[in-house]
Amino acid sequence: MPDGTLIAVAHGSADPRAQAAIAELMTVTADRAAARGMNVTDLRAAYLGHARPSLGQVMGTLRPGDRVTVLPLLLTAAYHSKSDIPRVLARFPGLQVGYGATLGPHPLLLRALERRLAETGAPMAPRAQTGVVLAAAGSSDPGANAAIARLAEQWQSRGGWFAVRPAFASAACPAAASPATAVTGLLRDGGRRVLVASYLIAPGRFADRIRDCSLPAGAAGVGAALGAAPEVADVLLDRYAEVCRSHAAAA
Repeated sequence: MPDGTLIAVAHGSADPRAQAAIAELMTVTADRAAARGMNVTDLRAAYLGHARPSLGQVMGTLRPGDRVTVLPLLLTAAYHSKSDIPRVLARFPGLQVGYGATLGPHPLLLRALERRLAETGAPMAPRAQTGVVLAAAGSSDPGANAAIARLAEQWQSRGGWFAVRPAFASAACPAAASPATAVTGLLRDGGRRVLVASYLIAPGRFADRIRDCSLPAGAAGVGAALGAAPEVADVLLDRYAEVCRSHAAAA
């Protein structure tokens, strides 16, 4: 949906590092939108919880008839994108709302993950001897966890790694799927070294948990959350462009 307001909706965290990362991502996104010649003049962040402003608060500042594009700043489609956000949007029938897809899956996110791994300074070559753990937060939605497993398979086939295995930091997920278990498993199976990629948007509790359990398990490096990586900003703009095209086709 061209023109109007673009709201990127993040999960939210009480950790100030997370809010700073989202603010930086909004700045990078605005800069890259300008470089791509995209008309994104009113870009705002909103949160599902633990931080302000909420999505409802941002929507409430708009006037009836205003156009707004809402994009989930989430890596997988699960309860938040399927239920929580649509429930808020339904409270504002007077607005012209375009609702986009979650960031993942998208090939640029693999580039962002590799960027963060390179930043650890740990050796990545030879890749055929380097295992990677794709560590996500984890979800009660089995479809979201399956999407992480598929992404791990894609990354292994495209990246030439020894192996890429999914793992989940949430306490709700089984211990057998923890980052530490994945690290020790890759080393046991013959990986010369193991790197852990944090498939998270922002730093905070899950990122800390991934690091704190992976390094003692033998990981050579743990990548930071994706944060304001330029690839993430580009994915957000791609999702915005998808909404624009859908709106134009329906007009």
